[in-house]
This record gives sequence, C-alpha cells and structure tokens, in this order.
Amino acid sequence: MVQKGIVLGHLVSSKGIKVGRAKVDIIEKFPLPTSVKATRSFLGHTGFYKRFIKDFSKIAKPLCKLLEKYHPFVFSDDCRVAFEELKKLVTAPIIVALEWEQPFELMCDASDYAV
Repeated sequence: MVQKGIVLGHLVSSKGIKVGRAKVDIIEKFPLPTSVKATRSFLGHTGFYKRFIKDFSKIAKPLCKLLEKYHPFVFSDDCRVAFEELKKLVTAPIIVALEWEQPFELMCDASDYAV
C-alpha cells in the first residue's frame, strides 16, 4: 500500500493533506510583477488553486484588469493587495481533511447532464 503521494499538487499521507512545496515555493518567491508577462505568469501559477480558494476571481480582479489589451500597466495599491492576498492564500493548507462530526456543505460545479 502507498504510504504517501502527490495528488493535484498536494502531498497526501496518513498525517493529512498538505500543499506541495514545489508549487508553493514558486509562488512564495515570486517578485512583484513589473509587466503584463510577469502578471500573467503569476496568475497562471496561482490559478492552479482557484478551485480551492473562495472568491478567487474577486481577489484576482485587479491583477486580471492589467491583462486587458488596451489597459495601461499601472501596478496600483489594489494590485499589490491582491498579489499579497493570493500569495498568502496559496501558502495556507488549501485542502483539509473533512471532519465528519462537523456540519459541512458540498458544492459541485457540474450540470445535471454531467451528473
């Protein structure tokens, strides 16, 4: 039997689920973006976790605005706050083991057709 393994960038073991260090290290060390290309790269790395972070699109909106074709690249305070918030959220344990004794809500992003 396998004792531990990596699933969707997370280390799964008998001790629980932890964020994979390789993906997190890239994001933790990412400098403030100074261009559209750097912003796109950062959002690409953090986008892996968007399905696990509630309101990811709302948090990343100022950064996504910088990617618009005719929008000037001005890295404002809103962009800095979004950048730091995403870095913080990605380094936290994003997936945790379910506590069956506690109430929880199960959400699914699938249509009735797919189910």
